[in-house]
Amino acid sequence: MQRLASRITVTAKVSSSLRTIILKETPSSSSWLSIRCFSAFSSQQRVTEKEAIPGDLLKWGSLGFCRTSRFASGFKPLEPKPLDSIMDLNRSKNRSPEDLASIWDDYHLGRGHIGLTMKAKLYRLLEQRGSDCRYFVVPLWRGSGYTTMFGQVQLPYMLFTGLEDYKARGTQASPYFTASFYTEFAESKDLVLIRGDIVFTSKLTDEEAKWLLETTQSFYLNDVRYKLVECFNKEPRDFEFKDVLRALDMPIL
Repeated sequence: MQRLASRITVTAKVSSSLRTIILKETPSSSSWLSIRCFSAFSSQQRVTEKEAIPGDLLKWGSLGFCRTSRFASGFKPLEPKPLDSIMDLNRSKNRSPEDLASIWDDYHLGRGHIGLTMKAKLYRLLEQRGSDCRYFVVPLWRGSGYTTMFGQVQLPYMLFTGLEDYKARGTQASPYFTASFYTEFAESKDLVLIRGDIVFTSKLTDEEAKWLLETTQSFYLNDVRYKLVECFNKEPRDFEFKDVLRALDMPIL
């Protein structure tokens, strides 16, 4: 499978490009994607609470650490930040895909956000499979155990929250982590820019959020792993969480 993220050595030329291309967002910018509740992500689907997640939660949902802390309230509806408010698109047109990928990646380092890129072909595959199978669970390893994360894929967005919080609050559960996919350069440069925002830094570190996003994508883009996603969404009674652990080489506790 092709690599999902592009990372190349930054030269003086690219560093200069960073100053000339990305001009519209200051380092002090705060969270750019705010969400009132998990269901806002799929309001057009009008999914009922009962239909919101497949499978028997009691069968495998108790895996991982129990998260009982309350979420902050007062989130606004989904308000993604447009790409042209972050990047000068006119100045970016003459840059190579490699330059743009490196600039995008480095621009987000240390800013409380995640920056990744992917090929347009992979994005289209992710879009196709995400529309067919919108949900999945991924174990996030911490120390001597893992916490189970629940993800929803509905491109150009992805949302992640703790499974225990989703079990407790359903579609009212607030996301820990959100990601948005920008396709402005998909046709011209075969490049899709991905930006992730950690809504609750107490829940996820930058490294954990990046791993979670890349790992979830791998389950959708890898043919073998995708069979587990299909089973989770279409044959939930046959789904075994331990198969996900095996795919990730994690111990079965």
